[in-house]
Amino acid sequence: MKEYENTEKLRCIVEPLIGWYQDHKRVLPWREQKNPYYIWISEIMLQQTRVEAVKPYFQRFITALPTVEDVARCDESELLKLWEGLGYYNRVRNIQKAAQKVVELYDGKLPADYDALLGLPGIGDYTAGAVASIAYQIPVPAVDGNVLRVISRLTENEEDILKQRVRKRIRSQLSEIMPAGAPGEFNQALMELGATVCVPNGSAKCGECPLAEMCGAKLHDRLDEIPVRKKAKERRIEEKTVLIIQDGEKVAIRRRPSEGLLAGLYELVNFDGHLSENEVLERMKGYQLTTLRIFPIEQSKHIFSHVEWRMIGYVVKVAALEGSQHLDMMFVDIRHAEEKYPVPAAFGAYAAYLNMRLGQEKYTGGEL
Repeated sequence: MKEYENTEKLRCIVEPLIGWYQDHKRVLPWREQKNPYYIWISEIMLQQTRVEAVKPYFQRFITALPTVEDVARCDESELLKLWEGLGYYNRVRNIQKAAQKVVELYDGKLPADYDALLGLPGIGDYTAGAVASIAYQIPVPAVDGNVLRVISRLTENEEDILKQRVRKRIRSQLSEIMPAGAPGEFNQALMELGATVCVPNGSAKCGECPLAEMCGAKLHDRLDEIPVRKKAKERRIEEKTVLIIQDGEKVAIRRRPSEGLLAGLYELVNFDGHLSENEVLERMKGYQLTTLRIFPIEQSKHIFSHVEWRMIGYVVKVAALEGSQHLDMMFVDIRHAEEKYPVPAAFGAYAAYLNMRLGQEKYTGGEL
């Protein structure tokens, strides 16, 4: 009975929400035209990344790769370089796999079919719903974290929104109220409300919300309690020693394994554990590199979804490379490394010692 009441309550939000969206929506480059390719790329980029940070990445990506066919045939190193700084590199690999499938099966155009979209690599319920509804006006919901928060607060839902059955139920409720004439606008309105007004951590701007009078969480002063999320598992801590190995204007980098964390990207040479200077010197001897000078530099940390790296670092100046054994690394000019090799942001603190900029820093002077 309560689920039925919630669905009926949600029917009342459609008209005021769309009206609010038409007056308050942000101007975003992927909204300027209903290009399914643009919508797809932007939605993947926006997963766990702020809108303002995504804008220049998006513009650069579609400028370099203006069509699905361009993505399908792009060299992997170039693709990863375009994604450098966004993280979650498997996402862009899946974009390429999906693009290749779209070229093969759909003549380079994203299919105007929700189930077909869902069958592409890296596209789940949310992204398929966003592309289908916004680009093709197919009445299917697009339920992301912002939407889950808005609906949970409106209906005063005390269930854990990270549980699949809860998400499925909310999708089902929204499916029943999708406006046939404006499904894309309705989905974007819900996302926009969650991103700009019904924000998390008790900071909701209820005075600006067109749905405030209908909101159960506001009515009962429960904005701090809803939505409910189970406590995340603690991250695994890994200690690392990062080496800036330099020969003049050249620095040592190496490619990571083709599987696992940061697969296929390039990195500064590093080892597990926190090594002493003497231990680092022994590693250099193993590479038959003559160390001219070594000195410690700052500590740093980088947080991934399930792992946290706690790093110490050393600058290691070495003699000429002739005769050394360094088959698992390559010495490249620092500027060449910045331009050509995708290096993850995890090494940003140490790349700074080389005046080597990573990701968006190369285009903004460090400002995102």
